Amino acid sequence: MTPFDISVPEEDIRNILDKVAAYDWSAMQDFGQPEAPWAGGGNQAYLRAFCDDWLNGYEWGDTVAELTTFPHFRDRIDGLEIHYLMETGSGSNPPALIMTHGWPGSVYEFMQVIPRLAHPERFGGDAEDGITVICPSLPGYGWSGKPDTPIGPKQTAALYDKLMTQVLGFDSYIAQGGDWGSLVTGFLGLNHSVALGGGCRAIHLNMYGLAVAEEPSSAEELAWLETFKAVMAAETGYLHVQSTRPLSLAYAMMDSPVGVAAWLLDKFVSWSDLRPQADQSEHQARHLENVYTRHQLLSNIMIYLVTKSFNSASWYYLAYFSGPTGMPAGSRITVPAGIANFAHELITFPPRSLVDKGYQVTQWTDYERGGHFAAFEVPETFAADVQKFVKSL
Repeated sequence: MTPFDISVPEEDIRNILDKVAAYDWSAMQDFGQPEAPWAGGGNQAYLRAFCDDWLNGYEWGDTVAELTTFPHFRDRIDGLEIHYLMETGSGSNPPALIMTHGWPGSVYEFMQVIPRLAHPERFGGDAEDGITVICPSLPGYGWSGKPDTPIGPKQTAALYDKLMTQVLGFDSYIAQGGDWGSLVTGFLGLNHSVALGGGCRAIHLNMYGLAVAEEPSSAEELAWLETFKAVMAAETGYLHVQSTRPLSLAYAMMDSPVGVAAWLLDKFVSWSDLRPQADQSEHQARHLENVYTRHQLLSNIMIYLVTKSFNSASWYYLAYFSGPTGMPAGSRITVPAGIANFAHELITFPPRSLVDKGYQVTQWTDYERGGHFAAFEVPETFAADVQKFVKSL
């Protein structure tokens, strides 16, 4: 375990802010739909206010202080540097949990979840339920190394199993993930279980990632498939670009912090559960700041910018869609699986009848609130579901 210090030259921060300040807004136009201001993508009114706060209210040092609440490390595995943070859990024998983020997220998504899992006694729970939490940055993301060629979730799972067993020395561990993390976690359960000589003994998912080999067949399953296809058609324009021409996109984005902000924030608007809370008025419907603070959103964006990783992060799509994207025919994940099914997740879980064909589901909980970034949106609910699953093991 090699300790790692988050250090960003002040010149880099100034360069980012200078580009934000110099952005030419004069040619940008919105569609004029007040009831759906993000319908065509980035909304200028919000983005201009967001960038003003970026220049005049945000401090990168505050984000570093949050991140470094937990110890950071970076170790070389199979020739690639993997960055991760690790918080040792309270109690006499805390189990190990590896949580994997996705795109357009980062390890920052887990800032509110880590202490709840590692130290439940701080939140009214029992210290003996503490969990040692490990959160790596995906290859090509954040402070992890940039691979020479694109690698995807299957290869990442192999790296993470070595991280957990060879670098950190755990005999076994539990894996958790959403977005790309759900696929990495699926491959950990499929290819690196304890029974197969790896260390994964259970998985917890908050998105349907690694698809089962069997095709939908019942009326309920087929209805889900039609809804899934409609969602993919409406929401995955970015995916087609990043899985086919990521380099062409990156040339523009790597030189435009405002462009990166617009590209990433659009996904947080579309994929989050932004309904007003009980104490919020209806005019705030589907507003980003129903759920997130600007500081949180800026912190996540800045990680992509200060690490210069928009380019290499988007490669992940090209790697994944270059081959088979589901479980091999006849395969099934046999380690226990916990499912946290958040109602406003972009990629919803199929009916239980289909999921059971590929997963050994031992816990399934439906939640009315929460979306794609569940650990970020509803950290208390998310952490409680993970804790419940870990205790059940």
